[in-house]
Amino acid sequence: MENIEKTIAEKREKTDLILNNIYNLPALPKALIEVNKLLDNPNTTATELSKAISLDQALVSKILSIANSPLYGLPRKVSTIDFAILIIGFNDIRNIVMALSLMEAFKNKSDKNLNHIDFWTHSVVVATASKRIAEDLGYRIGGEAFVVGLLHDLGIPVIHKYLHSNFLSILELSEKNKKRFFDYEIEVMGMDHQEIGKFLAYKWNLPLEIVDSILNHHHPSRAYENKVLTSIAHLADYMSYTLVDNNYFWDKGMELDEAIIDYLRFSNKEHLENFISGYRDLCLIQTELMKS
Repeated sequence: MENIEKTIAEKREKTDLILNNIYNLPALPKALIEVNKLLDNPNTTATELSKAISLDQALVSKILSIANSPLYGLPRKVSTIDFAILIIGFNDIRNIVMALSLMEAFKNKSDKNLNHIDFWTHSVVVATASKRIAEDLGYRIGGEAFVVGLLHDLGIPVIHKYLHSNFLSILELSEKNKKRFFDYEIEVMGMDHQEIGKFLAYKWNLPLEIVDSILNHHHPSRAYENKVLTSIAHLADYMSYTLVDNNYFWDKGMELDEAIIDYLRFSNKEHLENFISGYRDLCLIQTELMKS
């Protein structure tokens, strides 16, 4: 046991070194710097904000896809960034732009082992469901829930891009032993994708409750900052896996942390299961929209 712990500690140290080296690569996009500056000014208009966001077309397309989600239930398509900003709201746009910038910074080319369209689709479905869950349960943290949902699996493309040999080893072990990918992350890297996502979110100065929720989205009972926010992201992730994309490989075999029944004030497991089934259409429609 002592040798195993020593080996894991050594692997963790090596992974940590790689992460510290890659942090210097993605700088804050110019669009994000300008957006933050504008949002600090109470007199900023949607037109001024849209001009700043339009400096980055990748951000524009993603923000439009979010504004067109069933979450907002608009009868017509949102085709301009000005309208999207009005729909999403100034309060949420800063964190959403930050989250999208983070995802874009660590994006890599798709290959047979990680399709970025599938990854983006899964992330938006979880983000959309997270915001809706927060609102339906009466928690005024819809914006934060959306960001955690969007970034909860950020560690996965980072492993794929910067720890690719480890990524392949995890895949091989999982396929060989018919166990979850999640079960082999610590064995191979000394840490899991939650910790890697937390490391990056912390380095980019996201709020601590968001950092903590990313770190514990598979086990909300371990959260320190905000068990409710973490539970919402966990539930949305579980919904996405069970209702829509149970072929999303990294979540295969995902288990529900039943501690969320108490944290989110459900009366019992049956109450929670009925709540989950009510989200099927939202998750399916969002998935179809993202892939269309």
